[in-house]
Amino acid sequence: MEPQALTGFLIVAITLTCTPGPDWAFAIAAGLGKRSFVPAVAGLCSGYVLHTILLAAGIAALMAAIPSLLLWLTVAGALYLLWLGFMTTKSWRGAGFVTVGANGELPVEATGGAASAAPEDSGSAWGSFLQGFGTSSINPKGLLLFVALTPQFIRTDAAFSVPLQSAILGMSFVVSTAVIYTLVAAGSRKLLRSRPSAARVVTLSSGIIMCALGAVLLVEQIGPVTEAAGALVALV
Repeated sequence: MEPQALTGFLIVAITLTCTPGPDWAFAIAAGLGKRSFVPAVAGLCSGYVLHTILLAAGIAALMAAIPSLLLWLTVAGALYLLWLGFMTTKSWRGAGFVTVGANGELPVEATGGAASAAPEDSGSAWGSFLQGFGTSSINPKGLLLFVALTPQFIRTDAAFSVPLQSAILGMSFVVSTAVIYTLVAAGSRKLLRSRPSAARVVTLSSGIIMCALGAVLLVEQIGPVTEAAGALVALV
């Protein structure tokens, strides 16, 4: 595809990725956790891989043509953010940082024995991945990028097909998010490694931010949801 289009897209994508939001709050919270943040970042990236697949399949155009579909996805995303923010806020007292191993394992004295901790570590890693996947897959910022902005950089007369252009743009965004969110998570872990009180404050702040973003999104959708419900009732 045209280098100018890819460059322009990357500028917009990286700018959006560097804008603090739900993904940032989740990446920071994962960085302050007691285990590796890699599953959480992988989950965030996987959510955008799903967006890329849907974009290449033409689902983004369908969502643009059916505004109510995007509306209800936004509502679902807002509710998920509220839940995730509540759970993060709830766990802020336990955010004191402990040193982890190369693979994200806890010290034996912190777990009561390595053997007994293994199932919990595995389950926690999978849970972190799923939470990251859920956060990015219904992140309104991601939906905006893939539904509204990405099609602007796709050319029907280009040498590459539209699905291939969609895949290239989408995966370029995934790579940029992988780099940026890894830096965010690693940065929060490194900076707050010896500051457990600061880690608790940041974890609490991240949870509050996610709750606030979810609440704002819900308030913004009250009008459209009311109109959609009224239209549905009228049809019945």
